[in-house]
Formats: sequence, C-alpha cells, structure tokens
Amino acid sequence: MSNQNGTISNVPAQAPGMEMQNGVPTIVSAAGVNVMSGNEKLHTISILVENRPGVLARVSHVFARRGFNLESLAVSRTEDHTVSRITIVVAGDDEAFKQIGNQLLKLIDVIKVIDHTNDNLVGRELALIKVHVDNAATRAEIQQLAELFRAKIVAVDPTTVMLEVTGKADKVDAVTTMLQQHEILELVRTGLVVLARGEKQT
Repeated sequence: MSNQNGTISNVPAQAPGMEMQNGVPTIVSAAGVNVMSGNEKLHTISILVENRPGVLARVSHVFARRGFNLESLAVSRTEDHTVSRITIVVAGDDEAFKQIGNQLLKLIDVIKVIDHTNDNLVGRELALIKVHVDNAATRAEIQQLAELFRAKIVAVDPTTVMLEVTGKADKVDAVTTMLQQHEILELVRTGLVVLARGEKQT
C-alpha cells in the first residue's frame, strides 16, 4: 500500500465501513445506527451535581432501577470545585428520558440535567491501547498506524507498544479495529465527555 508521498506502507488497506475524514480513517456506520429498537436511540446526558460522597451511586441507581445499561460514563469536577459533571451515554426513547430527568431532579444533590441529543457538541474520548510486538516489522507497522490515525505512542518497551488515542468514539473504534490484527494486551477507554459549541452553557 502506498501513502500520499508514494512510499510503500505496511499498513493494511482500510477495513470495510471505514473512510477518511479530515485525513483520519474513521468507521462510518449506516444511517440509523444509533437506533437500538423501536424508538430507542443513544442519548448523551450531562448531569451537574454537588460534589459530595455517594452522589454517583445515587444517580446510577436511577438508571439501574429502570433497567438502563450505561454505554459510557465519565465524572469530573467542573470550573466550580463544589460541582461535578457526570456525562452519560445511554439508549432509550424520548419519553423514557423525560421520566428519567424528572427522577434525577428529585435527588437532593442534582443541580441540572441536560439531554444533549439535539445539541451541536464537541465530544471526545481517550483510549490507551497496549499491543504486543515481537519484531521490528510489527513495531514499524504500529508506528505507521499511529501516524495515520494521529495517535501518540506514549510507551515503548522491548515487547510492547502503548498508544494514546483521543477523538470521537468512531475514531477510537477504528484504531481498535485496525490493531486487532496484532495482539492487543490491554485496552482502557474513558467515557465520552462533551460540551456544547458557542455561547450556550450546559
């Protein structure tokens, strides 16, 4: 396979369902991929809570009690050290989420609940992927994959390479897919974090 400079690359051809977006290979899903069943779709929700012990357990219990499986969850402090932001991605229909929002707002620690489904967002995930390497050719191929996906190699050892991948979830999925031809020893991903574009504060 030749790259844009005409040099030979060991990186295999893109997997089915992948295309280049802004120079980065990305898994492109068919229309309606977020539809789970019937009227269900993926919702991205921000919940602002008072930074107190036990609040995450209480929020999670609201979803668990209604049988929701959380696709992604991230928690961190905000610009106000007394307030934390919980970002959750979960599947469900719109009516169910109205009920969930009402239940969450009944919790004493919850300040605000925002469903970002229709917002113009910037969203990012981070993943660390440790891959086994047993020869120089494999190490070079992983280096080329990292450059192709604009990932970073953050640790190199005699038999392993660790990559840091930051971007949208489909970019992280694409890197993982391409690395599956090698032996992925360990993989860890953060949950999705989002903010709305422009002046809108969420």
